[in-house]
Amino acid sequence: MKNDIAVETLSALAQEHRLAAFRLLVQAGQSGVPAGDIADALNLPNSSLSFHLAQLRHAGLVTQHRDGRSLIYVANYQAMNALIAYLMENCCGGSDCAPLGELSCIIEGKQNETPACA
Repeated sequence: MKNDIAVETLSALAQEHRLAAFRLLVQAGQSGVPAGDIADALNLPNSSLSFHLAQLRHAGLVTQHRDGRSLIYVANYQAMNALIAYLMENCCGGSDCAPLGELSCIIEGKQNETPACA
């Protein structure tokens, strides 16, 4: 990933409603979520949500497809993984380090519960 793409991607996520929408879509998986359901979950007017989803689409973080009358939004996991890989590239100067192990502890909510997560 090039620096300018990373900046654009991070900029798209640097707004609370866009970040919340993206996290909701990541949690939903490949089935995605209809735009109306996203608006309801985030308590946003449809017009505001449309703007935020357009920003996420422009950054390549989400895709959309039509299902009947609904627009379904899906997180672009490839773009998310590329951003994470970019941020973790050459972590700890190539030496063994623990950030990825710590990440799994954080995700599982087990910080400081086990020696591995201390």
